[in-house]
This record gives sequence, C-alpha cells and structure tokens, in this order.
Amino acid sequence: MIGGLLPSGVEAVEAFEDIPGEPAHPGEADLIARAVESRRCEFVTTRRCAREALGRLGVAPLAIRPGERREPRWPSGVVGSMTHCAGYRAAAVARTGVVAGLGIDAEPHQPLPAGLEPSVMVDVEPTMLTRLVATHPGIHWNRMLFSAKEAVYKAWFPLTRRWLGFEDVRLAINPAGSFTARLSVNGTRVDDGPALAALHGRFLIARDLIVTVVVVPPTTRWAISARAETVERADDARRHTQHRPPSVSALDKVPNTTPGAVTGY
Repeated sequence: MIGGLLPSGVEAVEAFEDIPGEPAHPGEADLIARAVESRRCEFVTTRRCAREALGRLGVAPLAIRPGERREPRWPSGVVGSMTHCAGYRAAAVARTGVVAGLGIDAEPHQPLPAGLEPSVMVDVEPTMLTRLVATHPGIHWNRMLFSAKEAVYKAWFPLTRRWLGFEDVRLAINPAGSFTARLSVNGTRVDDGPALAALHGRFLIARDLIVTVVVVPPTTRWAISARAETVERADDARRHTQHRPPSVSALDKVPNTTPGAVTGY
C-alpha cells in the first residue's frame, strides 16, 4: 500500500497485525519496559518492519534507538521514517544517495478530533478544505491535512534539526493524490543540500486509512552515484534470486493531539 507512493530505491515494509508475545529486539527492551501492551506491540512490530526494510538495503539487524525528538536514529548512510496506528505499522528506508529525506505517516480515515482544527491549520487552509469537501465529499480532508503535516515534519527534522510546528506549514492539496507544503521558517539544512522552502508529497486513502509520504530528492552531486548504486543492487538481486517476503499493509490510529507533536515514532 505505502510502497506505491514511494520512488524506486526506497524500501517499505508494512504489517496489518502484531505477533502475540513477540519480544523486543535486544537494545530496545528498556524503551518499552513500562509501556502498556498496546504500545509495546506497536513499538515491536514497527521496528521489526524497519529492520526488514533495512535488511533489503543490506543492513544487518540492529537496535533502532530514538533521538532528541523521538525520531529514529538510523545507521550511517540511511534515511528513513516509521509510523503506526491501530492495525497498521510501517517503515520506509533508503540510502542517502537515493533520497535526502523521507517522512511517512498513517491515520484512520476519520474526522479530526473536535477542537483540533484551529491548532493544525493556517490562513487559507480552512477555505481550501471547504472547497475540497464540496467537490470531493466523503473524504475527511482535515485528517488528511494533519497526516501530511506529520509526514512533512518527519522529513524536515533530520535535515534541519529544528522544530517545525503545524503553524509553520501551509499545505496545498491536489485531490488527485499529491500535496505541496510551503514552509514559513528558515529551511537551512545541516548537510550541504539546498534550504527547504517547500516539500512535496503524495497520499492514498483506502481501506478506511490515510497514508501520506514526503520525499526530499538527493542533491545533484549525489544523483548519478545513487542511480549507479540502484542499478548495481538490481543486478545483484537478479543474480541472487532469494525469496523476499511480501509487504503487507494497514492502518488506524488516534493521534497524539498535542498541537505540533510528532506522532508515529
């Protein structure tokens, strides 16, 4: 499901359900030692998805610890993102030469909780959503906007190491399945890439779920080596025809409704 929104070279793994009693990976158990069972399950399954996705990049299984803003700390040379909701967990990863930044989010296809809209939207967004509801009824556009801004933050933070609130992002939604996020804050990056003034994403609404992704393309000087690496890996995969488990997919979460909070980690 989410894999269809991502470009070639990005590996995504999804799960519809948890494995009862599945233990935490070594090096992660302390992170959920006091968690309730539902939280423990979503944590364990989501990180299992992440390790499977990393394995497709040739990365050996490892603990995925959180950083300063709860963001996953990926191994050197890898970018990625994780998300979870009731009935769905997912992770997507790629080599830094393939994409510079990556953010994914999933939400139940339900209205945004009452009272949250003013904290999530800015200037022209309410008018845009009113128009979308009129032309495309039956879609909970306010929840889709929320999910898109979550995905934007997950792509933004590793590249800038700075906070980004809902009020700092103005979204333009194309009902055909894409969106553009205009940023009103300094987008200077910690790498040598161009400053982030706008981010582009895609979304999918299916199975009573909303899935959003944001991909930051690599800088020009990385593009040629990234394409070469992708071709080399494809050739290697053809030479070594090992079975690769298929991805599965699902979603359904009630978000952390703290304005500007990051969910899905």
